[in-house]
Amino acid sequence: MEKLKAAGLFGGELVPVTGSLAKRYNGCLQMLGLKPTELEKFSVDGMGWSPEISEEKGNTYYLNIGEANSNAIIISPNQKGKPVHMPFHSFDRDIMSAIFAAYEREIRDITKDSAICLHLDQNIDAYYEPFDLLRYKKLSVSFKLLNDLELKQKEQFQLVEEFESGNNFIDRKIHSKLLDSAKVYGDLRARKLKLEPILLDIKSFYTKAFGGIFVLRDFATDIIVFEDMEMFNKATVDTVHDVSLYHISHNELTSSLVNNRITEFDIKKAAKTPRYERIKKHLFVDVLTETEHDLKEILDSPFLFKKYLNTLDVETKKRLMSVELYNQRRIVERELKIEDVVDLQYIKALLQPDSNLEEEQKELIWKLLIKIVPKDPLHLYWYDKETFYATYKTWKPSYCEWVIDCILENNKN
Repeated sequence: MEKLKAAGLFGGELVPVTGSLAKRYNGCLQMLGLKPTELEKFSVDGMGWSPEISEEKGNTYYLNIGEANSNAIIISPNQKGKPVHMPFHSFDRDIMSAIFAAYEREIRDITKDSAICLHLDQNIDAYYEPFDLLRYKKLSVSFKLLNDLELKQKEQFQLVEEFESGNNFIDRKIHSKLLDSAKVYGDLRARKLKLEPILLDIKSFYTKAFGGIFVLRDFATDIIVFEDMEMFNKATVDTVHDVSLYHISHNELTSSLVNNRITEFDIKKAAKTPRYERIKKHLFVDVLTETEHDLKEILDSPFLFKKYLNTLDVETKKRLMSVELYNQRRIVERELKIEDVVDLQYIKALLQPDSNLEEEQKELIWKLLIKIVPKDPLHLYWYDKETFYATYKTWKPSYCEWVIDCILENNKN
């Protein structure tokens, strides 16, 4: 992981937190009913999630109160535009962008001496079954300021109004109350402290709830895709909801995605893409055993790639090169069926979001596709960082170097 950190691909673009900011962050944790951190120095992402505190607590999603209640913390305007490293929902990053777009000035003012707790409320106290997610159509983001600063502002207005009424300007008790409030909170009267709730529409989305679920409802039919087989099996007993259910491993899922125009598949075009080359090289590394050269060197050299390709047994070679074999044979064998030649991993891995989808929908479908076949290291990093970091630890060091270079090169574009 040190190489990832050095390349800025792990824990990068975080906001450092120390001193008074750390105290405010702890205040927010207490507001959420969580135990304060003992760390004096840590960092947070765009949503206020900290990798150091996550490790300290042994809980990746420590800001959540159950699967149905997500929270965020804003302690600095520098969180604007920062990545959301461990989103619980696919829309979490967009929510933070919407909040900063609506209240950037107020956030800058409030975080001078306070902090903001955000509650993402879908008007569901708890999830009891996956079908509860079908009711998840609107999201209300509400705000609560540390130390109830907006209420203290209201109290100051009331004290000033009382002070200016009649002969109260000579009342020492009112004088004392005004001075005490000003000493603790400063003059709050001209500050922008009122943040109205933001209401957002939720369409298709992914959530980590119930072991990981995709809810696709912008299309001809509603579809729920499960990552957890046990949850899928429990859900199939339901006969009330009119929705198609799939486990992420089902071959029927990929055909359903194509039939509903959620994804598209053109193997001739796909074979000419950098994505295909990355997938092929990843599968190649999976079957290589002993080599005289570093994997990075082999993958970067067409000559070495062919050299080691020819050391494999015939069946493995045919499976690895099945896309090229199919496209070559298809020229003369017009009735050739793709499933008779091309390895199933390629058929699934080379799907892509339908070109007619909106950008937001495409992002979600890319996430689904990389979970179906996590064989493209670049897309795994882009769309499923949690799995990428876990899988990265199992790769050979030389392959890790190649992957890092690949990500850095593509991040430039």
